[in-house]
Amino acid sequence: MDKENPEAFYKRLHEQLEESAKWPSNYLYKFIVESKPEKVSQIHKIFDNTGAVIDLKESKNGKYTSVSITVNMKNPDAVIEKYKEVGQVEGVISL
Repeated sequence: MDKENPEAFYKRLHEQLEESAKWPSNYLYKFIVESKPEKVSQIHKIFDNTGAVIDLKESKNGKYTSVSITVNMKNPDAVIEKYKEVGQVEGVISL
């Protein structure tokens, strides 16, 4: 994500999502976070009660965890809202 201009990033993402899928649609989120239980738990809580399928994979040295989340989203705005929520987790990297 463009740290200097997040609104431009989200506007471009919104346009790409509008063009690339029919909504509602399944969406795959991918994040990298430190392998600390509280960090992974924060991401889990953001997707609670959404029917999300969450897959975790630790890095070889165990320092980081890859979090893949597949969830049915109603529209591009809902997708972006979740990115913004996860962005509040300290140290998370959105892919």
